[in-house]
Formats: sequence, C-alpha cells, structure tokens
Amino acid sequence: MIVEIIPCLSDNYSYLIYERDTNIVSIVDPSEFKTCDKIIKKYKKLDFILNTHHHADHVDGNLKLKEKYNSKILGFNLDKDRIPGIDIYLEENQKHKIGNLEFEVIFIPGHTKGHIGFFFSKEKIIFTGDTLFSLGCGRVFEGTHEEMFNSLNKIKNLPLDTKIYCGHEYTKSNLNFCLAYDIKNNFLKKKEVDIQKKLNLNQPTVPSTLGEEIKTNIFLRCNDPELKQALGLKGSSEVEIFSKLRDLKDAF
Repeated sequence: MIVEIIPCLSDNYSYLIYERDTNIVSIVDPSEFKTCDKIIKKYKKLDFILNTHHHADHVDGNLKLKEKYNSKILGFNLDKDRIPGIDIYLEENQKHKIGNLEFEVIFIPGHTKGHIGFFFSKEKIIFTGDTLFSLGCGRVFEGTHEEMFNSLNKIKNLPLDTKIYCGHEYTKSNLNFCLAYDIKNNFLKKKEVDIQKKLNLNQPTVPSTLGEEIKTNIFLRCNDPELKQALGLKGSSEVEIFSKLRDLKDAF
C-alpha cells in the first residue's frame, strides 16, 4: 500500500492510495479536481473515491474525477444525499475491499452526523478526515461534544502504531493550543522540535502515530489529573474536560 499526500486548497490534504498487486488506485477526500488529477495522471486511472464526510473541501473533486475516470464513490449511508455522485453506501463496522486492501468503516460523528474513518488494520493506517488531527480534533458542527469525545475514544482504542492521516495541516496552531494548556508535557516539547523541522522544510507534519497522539494531543488526554487541575476542573468527568477544551480551542 502506497499513500501519496496531496496538499490541496490552503491547508487540506487528500490522499492517493495505490495497491501494487492489483493496480487499484483510490483517493481519499479529493478537495479539488486539478490538484488531485495531477497526481492521478501518473497512474492513468482512478478506481475508487473514498469520502470521510460531505463537506465541500473534502468532496469538491468527486464529480469531475468520476466523470474522467469512471470511478466509484464510497461514502457513509447517512450521507447518501449529501456526498456528490455516491455509488456505494457504507455502514458502521463494515469491512470493504478495494483490490487486496481491506478497510473497516469506523463511524466517528461529531464534526458531522455522517463522518466516518477508513481503518486499514493490516497496514495499520487510518484516514480520520476532520475528526482527529495531529495534536487536535475537529470542530463540533452537527453533533455534540459527547459524540466527538466518544468518536475520539474509538480511534484511541486502535493499535498504538496506527498511522493517522488527517484532513488538514493544522498541526502548528494545534501545537500552540496544546502548549498553552499542557505546559508540563515533555513529550509535547519534543514533538514541537520535530514539527518545526518539517515546517521549515515545507514538509507535511502528517502522518503521526496514535501512540504519539495519546502522549501529546490534549484532546486525547482528558483523563490526565494534571490537565484537569490546570483547567480548574479537578473533579470533572472526561467528557466535561473535553467540552471545556473544545470551547477553549474554538476561541483560541
């Protein structure tokens, strides 16, 4: 499985997936046609389009790519009326193959009602769209804070060496937020050095691993006693901590 990172728009990431054995080419969340098509042209085909959710900055390339390559578009059944050109309706916990590659559909609402992740368990890769970012999480638009918290916990339970491919390059701003409220986190301070090196070289800061995120991503650390104390919410539940953090980030 080869994954090519495709920077799109101002800060989006689309991802091309190539599977050598069957010569199957797929793309996750094509934000725009032209930029994605430049990469797809190297492979001369596009078999599948995988959408994590319906927002325009994740599906705007759908119809033109489908028209050019006769691709099949996959999305969650709850978004069947909102994902342009959808052909295949996916369900929660379903396993689906593209060539020899198999992914599991993980239902992770909060950002939107029909948001899903694509988890390739054998390869230990997950495409998280706008649910889990490097050092952050998505805004809660259509769901509740509790739904987003539960969605993040679903991802948190995957193997620690799972690679996280997210929908945006938000890592620097997420880092600044984490440093503001998790100042004693030495893992975070080490991560800061690595992030800055990549940004200085104009390289993507993704993927990270789930293990890294659990140590450094403040939204995955709602059970940490020191963090609770820093927020003045020592006796609060993890969901309450998450809600406070999400509100603080929205205003950051």
